[in-house]
Amino acid sequence: MSTQQQIVLITGASSGFGALTARALARGGGTVYAGMRDTEGRNAPQVRDAADYAAEHSVDLRALELDVSSQPSVDAAVAQVLAEHGRIDVLVHNAGHMVVGPAEAFTPEQLAELYDVNVLSTQRVNRAALPAMRERGAGLLVWVSSSSVKGGTPPYLAPYFAAKAAMDSLAVSYSAELARWGVETSIVVPGSFTRGTNHFAHSGTPVDREVEAAYETRYPGLMDQVAEKLAALSPADADASMVSDEIARIVALPAGTRPFRVHVDPIDDGSREVSEVADRVRREFLARVDLADLLPAAR
Repeated sequence: MSTQQQIVLITGASSGFGALTARALARGGGTVYAGMRDTEGRNAPQVRDAADYAAEHSVDLRALELDVSSQPSVDAAVAQVLAEHGRIDVLVHNAGHMVVGPAEAFTPEQLAELYDVNVLSTQRVNRAALPAMRERGAGLLVWVSSSSVKGGTPPYLAPYFAAKAAMDSLAVSYSAELARWGVETSIVVPGSFTRGTNHFAHSGTPVDREVEAAYETRYPGLMDQVAEKLAALSPADADASMVSDEIARIVALPAGTRPFRVHVDPIDDGSREVSEVADRVRREFLARVDLADLLPAAR
């Protein structure tokens, strides 16, 4: 089964995993809305790139104004897709932002902003898109998580890791609460990819430079060391397209057969092993409280 005739909405699709996934799903035959903010300003070149790609490959890929930090923007984007097609078959939660630096140097306001982009954004989009999915009794939510949620984690990425862990936890809870509505959940867990994304290039930094400088006296060049080691650990053929290809594979599967969680982690930081235990414990607990019907295997 291909993505033929599937209507797909992707958040954060101007670059990285989002842009690659939009192109991969469009190549599979779906009608793909690549959500991104500021389509007439900063991301105007990305809008042109998407249009050029669609024309060159004869696929249905459409850039869509979508600022996940704004409920009115989210509501308008979802309403446009529903007005044009009457449904959204697949919603990909991909929007996110990374920051680097010692945790203490970030203000609470900075953490709140990061949490907003990585976590609250998914709630905004869900509240706009899920009513139509529930009414139809069909749909798929794909959550782009991170191996940092349960794998080995280097320091100086704490705010991002914490936000990703919150998003992953939200996805797990949503999966059970949507099961009886016929809406499926797949959590895709990328590891660290040093090629094909702009995570580190676009990452934010702490506001409190004094605290940051103090940490530099004890941890000099730590982030450079981490980046160099991650690049060295990464296999030569590891590329961000591995993630978008996996998402396209999941979307193309028949309803009811999609995996609950998959890892795409060439470095293998241990997330898969820990996740297998955590997901097994969750399955066993739901069975103990007579809610086994909420598990993907039961459906």
